[in-house]
Amino acid sequence: MPKPVTVTRRTTLAAISATAAVAAFPGLAEGKTEVFRHGVASGDPDATSVVLWTRVTVPAPLEVDWELASDPSFARVLRQGRVTAGPERDFTIKVLAEGLEPGGRYFYRFRAAGAMSPIGQTRTLPVGRVERLGIALASCSNFAFGYFNAYDAIARDADVDFVLHTGDYIYEYGPDGWGGDISRRIGRVHEPANEIVTLFDYRTRHAQYKTDAGSQAMHAAKPLLACWDDHESANNPWTGGAQNHQPDKEGNWVDRRAASIQAYFEWMPVREPGPGRTRMQFWRTWVFGDLVTLSTLETRHTARARQIDYDPYCKTINSHAAAREMERDTFGAVGRTMLARELEADLTAAWTQSKLANQPWRLIGNPMPIARTRVPDVVGLGLIPDPASQTKPLSAAVDMAWKGKWNLPFYPDTWDGYEWARQRLYSQARDAGVGDLVFLTGDSHSFWANRLADAEGRPMGLELGTSGITSPGDFIESGFDPVTAAKLDAAFADHNPEVVWTDNLHQGYVRVILTRDEGRASFIAISNILSQRYTAHNISDWRLVRNDGVLDLIRT
Repeated sequence: MPKPVTVTRRTTLAAISATAAVAAFPGLAEGKTEVFRHGVASGDPDATSVVLWTRVTVPAPLEVDWELASDPSFARVLRQGRVTAGPERDFTIKVLAEGLEPGGRYFYRFRAAGAMSPIGQTRTLPVGRVERLGIALASCSNFAFGYFNAYDAIARDADVDFVLHTGDYIYEYGPDGWGGDISRRIGRVHEPANEIVTLFDYRTRHAQYKTDAGSQAMHAAKPLLACWDDHESANNPWTGGAQNHQPDKEGNWVDRRAASIQAYFEWMPVREPGPGRTRMQFWRTWVFGDLVTLSTLETRHTARARQIDYDPYCKTINSHAAAREMERDTFGAVGRTMLARELEADLTAAWTQSKLANQPWRLIGNPMPIARTRVPDVVGLGLIPDPASQTKPLSAAVDMAWKGKWNLPFYPDTWDGYEWARQRLYSQARDAGVGDLVFLTGDSHSFWANRLADAEGRPMGLELGTSGITSPGDFIESGFDPVTAAKLDAAFADHNPEVVWTDNLHQGYVRVILTRDEGRASFIAISNILSQRYTAHNISDWRLVRNDGVLDLIRT
């Protein structure tokens, strides 16, 4: 295990300060505004091209030059061009650098208004024989809860080639929403000062998030593979609305969703949709030679049925039989969808091609947990006091005690609330000849190492889940002390056959390294997010191996 490294400032990549200015922009000339305040980023690569991104902080349309080179000194510039940044895209720039070599490593930069951007590094996807791939799995970066130190650690991680972000890249809450108290204490209050609803709001929030030093370091150092979850738009959206969208106060959901998606495509290094596709159909497949196929899911806007709320059942469920009946009639209801039919078709095509290429690994970028996760009888096990015996019990304790009494799923808004859709996905994979998927999952703010099975108990692969970059685990955030939280982690693993190990206590990321023979997963925790001083260390390491064709996890 590597020794923790103390980090006090960003040093991963040298950035060239924007010091020059032009007379047309007095603020720049006076040094009051940096031209490239939001850094640079790259992402969504294929074998011969990659998206390059930046944003210029200027008050009027401006020409921006870009260069891509094979060396950091730019002695050999391979591609270059000029584009115009304007208000129609919030002064963001996205360039598709094409005609590159497969598996190539490149450097890029932008120039505008006499200033130069930081230098970014990127790469294209490899083709042919590939021996190794390193991926950092990241999710749930809430600006209000702290500094994105895990991003900074990813930037420094020499074993990481690409970053997979499975969503909740931004959060929509206002200053008085989730994390508000902490944000005021550490000076990271959300902007604008309201829950974001309009295009201006979403643009402003994305801009704020990209001022974080750790975020800028990661984006400059590694290309991004992205999918979204719910908070890029609102909490728990489905095709017809969202949990915290109020039409009478916040207008039409369709308009709000469109604004969030437009801002996302402006501010993220992602490709525009291909012919016949819309921006809402945001899923991808990346092929890493003969080693790995990685496909991401869109689980919010194109097909998702409305989430089931437990509230109506709290007074009606009075037996385990009633609980199972509720699950069967709701979570397992036939036709209760999660994935669009077009996405399902693309997954089948990707898996079929992967099998034909004899790839050993098929990954799924998964916005939310898929392993079956029921709540143990936490009161009966003596893990928490019976809320009925307390004058002012924690609301989380009341909720957990009720779910545990009836052995109900912990998260009804995850795949556990869509049993029919989960089984449909597993059946689709089996029909394609793949029962060895590796789901790389975010959303829950917890680390997970899970063995997956379908409804008949047949192995379906593994799930590696990451905690939040800053978003806290449910147990700690709900008021349980660390000792109780650790006991709850152990109880969830003991109670659920699919859960091998979980950790609800830490923030961080997962490093996944895949070779032809096996995989390795390292769960990396960040010691501190309330300042930019932190250490990063492994809290758990696992091997991904095949036993008689079945994927398994072995702790090291």
